[in-house]
Amino acid sequence: MDKPAGLPVHPGRAGGPSVEDFFGQWRRGKAGPWLAHRLDQDTAGCLVIALKKSALLAAQAAFAASSVEKTYWAAVRGVPAQAEGVIDLPLAKVTVGRAWKMAPDGAAPPAITHWRVLGQSEGQAWIEFRPKTGRTHQIRAHAAAIGHPIRGDAVYGGGAGALHLLARAIRLPLDPPLTAEAPVPAHMRAALRACGYG
Repeated sequence: MDKPAGLPVHPGRAGGPSVEDFFGQWRRGKAGPWLAHRLDQDTAGCLVIALKKSALLAAQAAFAASSVEKTYWAAVRGVPAQAEGVIDLPLAKVTVGRAWKMAPDGAAPPAITHWRVLGQSEGQAWIEFRPKTGRTHQIRAHAAAIGHPIRGDAVYGGGAGALHLLARAIRLPLDPPLTAEAPVPAHMRAALRACGYG
């Protein structure tokens, strides 16, 4: 599905809508559907949902083998000095007051993200991120670690407003392969257009 920004995948403690609210409409048998992976509440874009148990197991195996190709687009603060690069920075969860976030930790499991600049304008850049691992908040924490937090990411220094992060495309090496692409959400269009999109 093309998950809207702001919609959590699971119901929160305080209630409210979530992706799981739609499962009844998509159910094809007695069980399912199931989430094949997760997206942060404020990230928009491609979310894989399995309607059959066999599809879920195949998708989970692909994610576990790191053979799923994921592409994210973001509008970040500032313009990187390089046109592309690789961030190899292990991350671990840390508590900050009553909240938490991911922070660099050399003892944590690997976290690797490839990135390249797709466009830029004064004070911001449009970046494509291709994570090779799937750590919590990986792209958000990695963008901040290179000095270019994602716009609207108050947790990692990107300021207030809507998070400018899109799960743009995903490809699962199933039989046949599953490929999906999400459109740019309304809240990101102005920033990406300023950087040359469209």
